[in-house]
Amino acid sequence: MSDPVAELIAAERLPEDYREVVEQFWQPLAQRIAREATRRKPLIVGVNGAQGSGKSTLCRFLEVLLEPQGLRVVTLSLDDLYRTRAERAEMAAKLHPLFATRGVPGTHDVSMALALIEDMRAGRSVTLPRFDKSVDDRMAEGETITGPVDVLLLEGWCVGAVPQDHAALAEPINRLEAEEDHGGTWRGLVNNALAGDYADLFAQIDLLVMLKVQGFEAVAANRRLQEKKLAEANPGAPALMDDAALTRFLDHYERLTRHQLTEMPARADVVFEIGPDQRPLRLPDGLEGARSIT
Repeated sequence: MSDPVAELIAAERLPEDYREVVEQFWQPLAQRIAREATRRKPLIVGVNGAQGSGKSTLCRFLEVLLEPQGLRVVTLSLDDLYRTRAERAEMAAKLHPLFATRGVPGTHDVSMALALIEDMRAGRSVTLPRFDKSVDDRMAEGETITGPVDVLLLEGWCVGAVPQDHAALAEPINRLEAEEDHGGTWRGLVNNALAGDYADLFAQIDLLVMLKVQGFEAVAANRRLQEKKLAEANPGAPALMDDAALTRFLDHYERLTRHQLTEMPARADVVFEIGPDQRPLRLPDGLEGARSIT
């Protein structure tokens, strides 16, 4: 008899003891999602977490855990909604040069996401976009999903984010902002995007789950590990980054990442504290079967 959890652990190249994480943490979360999915179809679950916090891995396990309960689960990554390279180049020319780099609010096609959700709520087939980070562009073909969807996992580093107070934008937070966004135009436009169509998108979320890393410093280490894996899978790809390029890339994310780590835990429905080994430290309140591994 096949063991989907064991197969996924092997496919993700995780240690065998990762099954304990699945049983102690992801299974209780899956149980809550399954309960709430009886009330609304599709149930939209937002999964927020800084780069390298394990969002994609969590979503893959949720798909496996929810399938035996008769639920059709689809994952849509905010990363796959990035505007094309050409579209971002146009934004960079018209609005601000920093919009050439993917990542911050404003660089996603939010109208596409809202249309996809509307189609899912109506039970229509959809084609999900896919983005290839190794070439920094959207793939020509997406993934077609037919039939009704019970659960949509919307995952991304800024899923569920809210704008900062305008006064907080005044002082640059890092070298990138100080040297390349002198007057704060770029960070102001990013903040305005969060208050606009991104707010409309995130208002669709029924259950917000946060994977809360211990600080922005952990993000850099996790993102370097991601880049290493990307290089192993796509050696010689044109969009791979060395350490200097990666540091500059992460500077684009720092402000909003720190903001989320400060304000989101108080309003997210489920918050998993993530340790340096990218594993949860304890089961959050409100999930069944709590048992700490610390």
